[in-house]
Amino acid sequence: MAAGPYPEAGQTAETGQTAGAGIVFAPYGLVWKQQRKFSLSTLRYFGFGKLDLEPKIIEELQFVKSEFSSAVGMAFCPSHVIHNAVSNIICSMCFGKRFEYDDEEFRTMLNLIVQGMKLASNSPAMLINVIPLFQYLPFGPFKEVVKTVRDVTAFLKNIIDQHRKTMDPENPRDFVDFYLKEIDYQRHKKQNTSFSEDYLFYIIGDLFVAGTDTTSNTLLWAILFMAAHPEVQERVHKEISAVIGESRPPSLKDKLHMPFTEATIMEILRMTTVVPLAIPHMASETIDFKGYTIPKGSMVVANLWSVHRDPSMWEHPDEFNPSRFLSPDGNIVKNEAFMPFGIGKRICMGEQMAKMELFLIFSTLLQSFCFKLPEGSDAPNMAGQFGLTLSPHPFKIIPVMR
Repeated sequence: MAAGPYPEAGQTAETGQTAGAGIVFAPYGLVWKQQRKFSLSTLRYFGFGKLDLEPKIIEELQFVKSEFSSAVGMAFCPSHVIHNAVSNIICSMCFGKRFEYDDEEFRTMLNLIVQGMKLASNSPAMLINVIPLFQYLPFGPFKEVVKTVRDVTAFLKNIIDQHRKTMDPENPRDFVDFYLKEIDYQRHKKQNTSFSEDYLFYIIGDLFVAGTDTTSNTLLWAILFMAAHPEVQERVHKEISAVIGESRPPSLKDKLHMPFTEATIMEILRMTTVVPLAIPHMASETIDFKGYTIPKGSMVVANLWSVHRDPSMWEHPDEFNPSRFLSPDGNIVKNEAFMPFGIGKRICMGEQMAKMELFLIFSTLLQSFCFKLPEGSDAPNMAGQFGLTLSPHPFKIIPVMR
């Protein structure tokens, strides 16, 4: 899965890293467990998946509302604003800072990520995974992959270099500082360790991309679905008005009292399944399954899209219907076939954070705005475009103040 926004370890000479780096696509084993455990515990220190993160999200939402307010009454593409906001939330934990939306380097980086995710689904480009020498071909998608890799590498490595020069080991500012501190600690103990600046490069790449692309695309789908289904949007508006009102910002504490809003987000996650094939797993043992022998070490892929559209599990699965997640008395109903964040040991590490972001950003936007499709425009393409994630085709909406 290397033809994404950065290469798989061991496929280029630019990182000098051994195969299987990172915490998303790295093979299961001791190194993966060590790196994932350290990453998760460190990010939790900065509020990852906890209520401590709520103020950072709310702070970022002030910039989002400002951008949307400036486009009121106009046909407006929300993609760059949503990507900037979601990325800044993960940046605040990983890099200790947020970026201004007009920061040219930051915008270039986000564009590179989008481009990289699209290249990841390009069949010729993916041949680099199989034949690494193809990365040296100076034409077509191979040239694009190499350029994207180099630009993303330069951006991320510059962040690491700046942290190394300015960090105070006694007062780590963010995830990168904590990781560099761990590297120095392991070196001081002269232990044989997987912690290195090369590995850090892959981890922050994973966090930056995974923390931006999936949640951003889900929110873009949410805006598009609201514009395409005004009757659902109206019900969300009514619930927000009844529970939150118009003056104070939404809080995670409101979620318990807003079942229709939560059901709407759940239905958007089901309908879009932004990571349709989830993260690849590996068979830990040889097993016979329905007449097939799956050898130990085989890659196993979960088709979440198929599960979310299975007519034996969902009534009219191709219809957008948030009420399928509500009981007759209006409470949330759970379905074992609902698994938008994956399954097993490789379930999305950022599930709790993503749920927080989705609720707070979605409810904040719907508190202030009504989204409409431009008059006379064609019906939006709801099929999506596939990269490593399923993103909506470019679209414009008209935000209207409530």
